[in-house]
Amino acid sequence: MRRRVIIIGAAGRDFFNYQMLFKDNSDYQVVAFTAAQIPYIEKRTFPKELAGRLYAHGIPIYSEAKLGELIDRRNVDICVMSYSDLPDVEVMHKGSIANAHGADFWLVSPKHTMLKSRKPVIAVCAVRTGSGKSQVSRYVSNIIKSQKKVPVAIRHPMPYGDLKEEIVERFETLEDLDRYKTTIEEREDYEPHIRNNTVVYAGVDYERILRQAEKEADVIVWDGGNNDVSFVKPDILITVADPLRGGDELGYYPGETAARLADILIINKVNSATKAEVGKVREDLKSINPKAKIVLANSIISVDNPKMIKGKRALVIEDGPTVTHGGMKFGAATVAARQYGAREVIDPRPYAVGEIKKAYEKYPHMKKILPALGYGRKEIADLNRTINRARCDVIISATPTELRNILKVNKPIVNVRYELEEIGNTLTDTIINFIRQKK
Repeated sequence: MRRRVIIIGAAGRDFFNYQMLFKDNSDYQVVAFTAAQIPYIEKRTFPKELAGRLYAHGIPIYSEAKLGELIDRRNVDICVMSYSDLPDVEVMHKGSIANAHGADFWLVSPKHTMLKSRKPVIAVCAVRTGSGKSQVSRYVSNIIKSQKKVPVAIRHPMPYGDLKEEIVERFETLEDLDRYKTTIEEREDYEPHIRNNTVVYAGVDYERILRQAEKEADVIVWDGGNNDVSFVKPDILITVADPLRGGDELGYYPGETAARLADILIINKVNSATKAEVGKVREDLKSINPKAKIVLANSIISVDNPKMIKGKRALVIEDGPTVTHGGMKFGAATVAARQYGAREVIDPRPYAVGEIKKAYEKYPHMKKILPALGYGRKEIADLNRTINRARCDVIISATPTELRNILKVNKPIVNVRYELEEIGNTLTDTIINFIRQKK
C-alpha cells in the first residue's frame, strides 16, 4: 500500500521536496499540492514532465483552504509542510488541521533534501523575509570576484507561471527578465544580480539548475528566499537577522533552523536599530548557536536623485514580500524619505484599487506604504492605477526592480538602493581564506 501524501506549499520548497523525496518513489502517492501565501498559484497542475513515471497526468494543485476536505476525501496519510516564513504558531495550526483529519504532519530536515555540488558553495539564508539576504548575496559575490573567481547565484524558486517553461531559467541580461515573463517579485530578486554582473539561475528542477550553474561557476552562491534553508549543501552558511524585528529569530519557521545551522550570523541594519535591539538579537542568536561567528553590518541607503525628494509629498513603495507576509511596517523607501527630507509621506490606502486594496485588508499593519505587488497582470494593472490615482509629488521606490520598465506612471520616480557595509572584516576574511584554500 502506497502512503498517500499532500504537500503543503507556495510554489517553491514544495516542488523541491517532491523531487527530492517522492518522485519515482513507489512507497508514496502524492495526491495533491496545496498552495498558499502567493496569489494565483493554485488551480494549476504539477506537470507530468516534472512529476515522473508514476504520475501520467501530473499532480493537481489546490488552495490550502481546502486542506481538511482534501485529507478526508483523498484518504491522506501524511501532510508535508513545505513553505517558509511562517510564525511557529501558524505552522502548528496547519499541523493541528492535518492531525484532526487523521494525517501525520511532517517537517522535513534539510539534511534529507540538500543537493551536493561539485563546486564550493556559500549559502545566504535569513531568519525572516526582508532581513537583507540579497544585499548580502551581492556582497559575497563581490568578494569572490575580488579573488578573480566567478560566482554564479542560484535563487530560491518563484515558479508562478507555466511550470513546463520554467524548469531551468538563466538570467544574465535585463532582456532575460522579459523573455521568461517574470513577475515584479521575480524581478526584485533577479535584477540586482544582473546589475551586479552576476549570472543567476532559478526555476523548478534544482538538480538540473545546479548542474548547469556548475559549468560556468567557480563558486556557487545560494540566495535564499523567504527564510528557507538552502537547497544545496553549503561549505559556508550565512544567516542574516534583522534587529528591527527582534525576537523573530526564535519564532519563525524555518528561520530558526537556518540560524541554528549557520557558520556566520549577520546582524544587519545596525545603523537603523538601537543598541538594545541589536543586543537582543545577538543574545538570541548566541543562545541557539554559540559556535557561529557574529558579524555586524549596516544597510547603506542611497537614491538616484535626492533633490527630487526634499520638501516633497512622497508616495513610498516598498519591496512587496518584505511588507506583506514579511510583516515589516516600513522599509528602505520610508527610511530614504526621512533621510532625504520629504515634507510628507502620504497614505496610499485611499487610492488603492482592486488587488492592492485587498492586500491592505489582508495585511492591516501596512499604512503609509505601498507594496510593490505584481504576481500577475491584474495585480500589476491595479498597482499602476493605484500609483496614478495617488496625490503626491514624487514616488520613492525601494523595490529592487526598475518600475519604469514595467509600469506607465504619471509621476517622477526616485529609486532607492541599499548595499551591505560590513563592520570589521570577519565575513570578508572568512570567504577569502575559504577561496584560497580551495585553489
